[in-house]
Amino acid sequence: MKKTGYFTHPDCHLHEMGAGHPECPERLSAIHEQLLQSGLVHALDSREAPQAQLSDLALAHTPRYIAQLQALADGLRGKPAGTGATHAWLDPDTSLNAHTWNAALRAVGAALAATDAVMAGDMSNAFCAVRPPGHHASKNEGMGFCFFNSVAVAARHALERHGLRRVAIVDFDVHHGNGTEDIIDGDQRILMLGFYQHPFYPEGGARSSASNLLNVPVPAHTRGGAVRELVSQHWLPRLHAYRPEVVFISAGFDAHRDDELGQLGLLEDDYHWLTAQVRAVADEHAQGRIVSCLEGGYDLGALARSVEAHLRALSDA
Repeated sequence: MKKTGYFTHPDCHLHEMGAGHPECPERLSAIHEQLLQSGLVHALDSREAPQAQLSDLALAHTPRYIAQLQALADGLRGKPAGTGATHAWLDPDTSLNAHTWNAALRAVGAALAATDAVMAGDMSNAFCAVRPPGHHASKNEGMGFCFFNSVAVAARHALERHGLRRVAIVDFDVHHGNGTEDIIDGDQRILMLGFYQHPFYPEGGARSSASNLLNVPVPAHTRGGAVRELVSQHWLPRLHAYRPEVVFISAGFDAHRDDELGQLGLLEDDYHWLTAQVRAVADEHAQGRIVSCLEGGYDLGALARSVEAHLRALSDA
């Protein structure tokens, strides 16, 4: 029986944005320790993520933005240790260090390799335990802890290099995936479905009413039962009608009740249920093909337990 793929890389631990920043290397360590302690790691097909190429990034980002980010990274890497600034800032919450460029390439590369493996039938589905996250990165701007939009790049890769006609992106981060919206707005080959806390970051929430987008705002303190209801009433009928050939997940776990960066009330069982619903759609329409990429989730315990629940639903473990 084919296993669930698990893609990560040590480079993803080296990117950091300063002491006390919530998007920290310890996020990946917490996930890994949880999978070891639970024994779930043995049910996964673990692989190292390759680096994406510049031509891959261009599937979702403008050449100018890619060049600007590379120039910032090159400037940091070229400085002798102990001299000059250690970080370059994109916004007050988002910065590069000397390792960010490689980590971001690994994050995108994981999504691409997972897509290739799932399309080839080497694994039934896959999860990418990578950082930095990506769903706030737009065509020409990084923000919100994000630099390159791994899921959007992988979705375009599936369409343009694997010859698919319809792919879906499901985003269950507490924050709206504004970068993904910007990249795929109006592209009828990609259906995006999301829920997110509103009002919240990013300011304004969803901005487009394009017919390929179904992003549902929910108020603070919404709990799992209400989220399950909206998924059942809005997401699932739309997904079944669309019949995606592969499903991508922007898997943010910061809507968890214990996560202080959000004010929603999901629990581990809700993430298992959400994943199981998406998997049922993929089983019916997409030969089971799912590629999931880590986005948010900043309470380390809640993140680790929620990723375990997500992976158990993907793997039947």
